[in-house]
This record gives sequence, C-alpha cells and structure tokens, in this order.
Amino acid sequence: MGVENMITTLPTVRLRLKEIDLCGWIGQAVPGDRVEYHQGFLVLDTLPKWTSLPEPERQELVRLAARARWAAEHNLVHLVQKRRGPDDFSYFAIARPKPKEPSVSIAALLMKEAA
Repeated sequence: MGVENMITTLPTVRLRLKEIDLCGWIGQAVPGDRVEYHQGFLVLDTLPKWTSLPEPERQELVRLAARARWAAEHNLVHLVQKRRGPDDFSYFAIARPKPKEPSVSIAALLMKEAA
C-alpha cells in the first residue's frame, strides 16, 4: 500500500485532551491512574500534511505529545499505547509514584521549563 492510500484509510481524528488538562491530571493522579490522551496515529496526526485536525488543534496535539514525553522523561508517567485497529491507537499516560524529593513539585518543574 502506498503512502497516498494510507492517508485515506486513517480514521478521523479529534483532539481529546489539551496540554493543560494533562498537566492538571499529572498533578492530581495517584500511581496507577491512567488517562487516554489521544486516539489515532500520533506521529501522523501531528504532521500538517497528514492530519485531519484543523491547524490550531494539530498544534495543541504537538504540545500535548511533547508534554506527555516530558512527563515520562521526568519519571512522572509511563507512556503506553494500545492498538485499536489498522493505523489506529489509543495513547495512555499511567501515573507513576511522585518523586521522593519534597522540595520538587510538578508546578516547580513546569516553571523551571518555562524559564
């Protein structure tokens, strides 16, 4: 199947969660909690020529995916995906135990990144 055919078979995508929602969830989640932050084919859904999302929603999805990756890199969540069908996945963040350092809060990590 060529790339052109693959585009037409991708499911319609809609933004399910925003970056700020994910940040709020991470701050409140207890270990083992999970949230589905996207359905579709994440890497393609973030590319302008491949997504069915309007541009503002595509940009929000890019921020959301980057924040999920950031949270995983800071050991706040595990990122997993579940195949729903051809070229269709559910993407989940699963809360990990919070860092043991009492002086570090998620808000402080976010502020440090923004600086």
